[in-house]
Amino acid sequence: MELSENNLLLASPTTTELEELDFSPVKLQPSRIEDYFFPSHKLKTRLEDDNKDPVVIVACGSFSPITYLHLRIFEMAKDYILEHTKFEIMGGYYSPVSDDYTKEGLAPSHHRVRMCELAVERTSQWLMVDAWECLKGEYTRTAVVMDHFDKELNNNRGGVLTSDGKKRNVKIMLLAGGDLIESFKIPRLWLDDDLHHILGDYGVLIVERTGADVWGFLLSHDILYQHRKNVYVIKQLIYNDISSTKVRLFIKRGMSIKYLLPNSVINYIHANNLYTT
Repeated sequence: MELSENNLLLASPTTTELEELDFSPVKLQPSRIEDYFFPSHKLKTRLEDDNKDPVVIVACGSFSPITYLHLRIFEMAKDYILEHTKFEIMGGYYSPVSDDYTKEGLAPSHHRVRMCELAVERTSQWLMVDAWECLKGEYTRTAVVMDHFDKELNNNRGGVLTSDGKKRNVKIMLLAGGDLIESFKIPRLWLDDDLHHILGDYGVLIVERTGADVWGFLLSHDILYQHRKNVYVIKQLIYNDISSTKVRLFIKRGMSIKYLLPNSVINYIHANNLYTT
């Protein structure tokens, strides 16, 4: 099967996946901002439990390439929310950064968007890829990206329905690893106003990573501590330390990357000769 505007090149699913997943054609995210549309094909539009608050989870990052850890953090967040909160998940989104981010090893945005789509469109019932951030052609602050999701979900769509047909706004939360949270302390990397906006108005789900003392950093960072009731720290029960940086190095050195990321993404990387230099 060829990769086209309406189909995805994918690894073969298991029988269980075939039974659970929708195999109708998926309209992929465009490569031009003029053609942009907000993906909502997996978004729940009605609450199952009116006693819970609807939430959408957003992960911002390079995803160059997307790995199994990028997929797992959403599942860890889902387990945490079900066990420890009164939220009901309506959907989850990957928001790849623009090429203007100029991070070392950053593949062109259209490749990173496609790899994220390949990783989730036929393997998840609730994860989607939104290309708005990377289509803007300039670096967009995370606070602005969160505002984009708030506008799309609550202003444009009016939130979600309750059992009695009333509308309720969706809470949007940023999903991040402990390493991203520690970047809050880097001078001039984050604006204080943006941190107050992200932490106070939206909230953050932090997945602990090896070597990152999230709790210690939360205590020492004034803004994080001020908004600590809107910060949720998720412990990894099975530690996964796969990094995109190491994956890129493996590819560059001609080493195997099998079982580090989905086969569909591996096939795409090889077909497009990514990360070889």
